[in-house]
This record gives sequence, C-alpha cells and structure tokens, in this order.
Amino acid sequence: MLSLRWLALEAKYLDRMGEFYDAHLDLRTERTGDELRCSVGETTLVFRRPTGVPRGGVHTHYAFSTPFDRYDEWYERLSSRFDLEEHRFGEARSLYFYDPSGNCVEIGQVERESAGGSETTGGSGGASADALTGVFEVVLEVEDLDRAVAFYTDLGFEVVDEGANRRRVRLTAGPFDLELWEPHLGIADARGGVHVDLGVGVADPTATAERVRSLAVDVRPVEDGLRVRDPDGHYVTLVEE
Repeated sequence: MLSLRWLALEAKYLDRMGEFYDAHLDLRTERTGDELRCSVGETTLVFRRPTGVPRGGVHTHYAFSTPFDRYDEWYERLSSRFDLEEHRFGEARSLYFYDPSGNCVEIGQVERESAGGSETTGGSGGASADALTGVFEVVLEVEDLDRAVAFYTDLGFEVVDEGANRRRVRLTAGPFDLELWEPHLGIADARGGVHVDLGVGVADPTATAERVRSLAVDVRPVEDGLRVRDPDGHYVTLVEE
C-alpha cells in the first residue's frame, strides 16, 4: 500500500496562498524560505515558488476528503464566497472551486476510515479539526495514457476505472487515487496538473524505483529517499514508510 506524503504545487505569491487556505479552509500554513506548508491528515500540502526543480504542479486538480456529516457545512460556508460546482458520485457528493494559483480544489465526502489520514490541523476559522481528513485524489496530465498507466502500475497503483473515450484512467494506491488525463477539461473545467511533485511512502524505495527504472526519465537519490521523474515530467519521491 502506498501513502501520499506530500503534494507540492507551484505558487508565485505565497502570502496570498497562505491567506486563502487559512481563511477558507482553516489550514495553518508555515513558511520556510520559498515554501509554504500545511498538514492535512497524513499529507503535507506544499506551495512552492518556481525557483528550482521540482517546481511543483501547475493548475492541478486535487481533492480533500471530508466526512459525510461535515460536507453540508463546507458547502454552506463556501457557497457564499465562490461559484461552486457540485457533482454526485453514487451516495457521495463533491464540490469544486479554484484557489488563487488556478488549482481546482475539490472537497469530497469520504468515509472516515478511508479518508486518507488522521485529523487535520485546524486554524482559527469555524470548522473543527476533523473537517478535512486528507488528500484522496490528484490528477496528472499525461501525453500517452498507456505509457503513464504502465509506469504507475509498476509503481504499485491498481487501475480501477477508465473513461469511456480512453482519455482518463483512475488508479488507486489504497489511501489515495491518481487520475491520469490526456489533455482535456474535466469537471468544473479542471485540468490535469503539469510537472506535479508527489512524495509517496513505500515499503522499499530502492526496489520500487527498480520496477519503474525502464520507463523513468531519471532516478536519483535525494535527502528524503529516491526521486523518480516519470515520462511526462512529474516527480515522485519514494520515501520509506
């Protein structure tokens, strides 16, 4: 089973992003140099100025999980500030809106035991500490679905759904999902993220990197573990659980 340790997104204006996520989502952000960080369940959300490599994802669609009984609070709170779009997936609902850097942010109903982590760190707003429980989905833009699916299944993901027109494939790692999109607009006009930076917890980083080495553009050691660059320019840093 793989875990999402961090999701890094590019942001030119860190102060603006910090104010946005604190005011609207009650996430306490901490700034260190050219990075802003906050914790959501087991995942660290990182906002990074484009001053190095990896830069962090651009216009990325990603999803926060919230318990079923907290969703209506989020909808009522955010609908007064944003032109929300809402969709239903079976019994679960999701709402969509955009942050100041153009990322499509989703908040979706997820059962507590499969919400991707423990309680989030709450801020000074009105929602309590378990209102957001993790990040359960990240969307990546890819050039070639078959090639991207081969890479991520070798990494340890499992295909669970395919778009009828083959422009989208959903894979799961257990605690979180990836959607791979060939270029198109999705729900709420969302786009797949470009050069997204993911930290993924695995049992054995070395063995996992070897499985994808034939498809990887680059594999190199970094302080946290092994950084792998996929064929579409996304970075996956493998860290030991």
